[in-house]
Amino acid sequence: MLLCWMVALSLGAVSAQAQDAAQKKEQKPAETKSVVPPSPGAPPSPGAETPKTDAKEVAVLKTSMGEMVVEFWSDVAPKHVENFKSLAKKGFYDGTAFHRIIKGFMIQGGDPQTKDESKSSLWGTGGPGYTINAEFNDRPHVRGVLSMARSASPNSAGSQFFICLDRAASLDHQYTGFGKVIKGEDVLAKIGESAVGPGNRGENIRPVTRVTLESVKIVPADSIKK
Repeated sequence: MLLCWMVALSLGAVSAQAQDAAQKKEQKPAETKSVVPPSPGAPPSPGAETPKTDAKEVAVLKTSMGEMVVEFWSDVAPKHVENFKSLAKKGFYDGTAFHRIIKGFMIQGGDPQTKDESKSSLWGTGGPGYTINAEFNDRPHVRGVLSMARSASPNSAGSQFFICLDRAASLDHQYTGFGKVIKGEDVLAKIGESAVGPGNRGENIRPVTRVTLESVKIVPADSIKK
């Protein structure tokens, strides 16, 4: 994961299981729209081709709850990979927060306005000031997938992204997956279990305790200890 102008996954964790299921039918990662719910998916079939990745560089996401390492899928979403790397190298993401967390679905961040607590009413509406075209591909949205948030228009992604916490088949070919967590899944799980409270629209999606994305560094893949 997984947005007004860039991302607003309108989801909420509700106390009753029946209410939660009802709300998830309205979910899908979009900067200001409702979001499609996560759906269980079949595991990869035996002998399936191993996806190609960008083996030269990875992203290290340092959060207030630990670090995650993400590989890139330059072969299927080169423009999204290029955009994410460019923003990261400029320090664009440093100090932002994961402003939407939906248990069992995704964690969402990348809004520059989350650097300022006084702008919390605008969280989920920020971006880099431009958009990029969709690069929908055949990579499934499974746990750990890094995907770009967008509004109703397919070509409206900017800086906001989400990381999936589970299989979300309904997002396939609707949102551009461009990488996957390869290290730090325990951190992803910890963030995904964060206590949440009401967001701007009343949904229980706003972390009670701020989860800061302290920095995003692009480093050589071979510099990461396995």
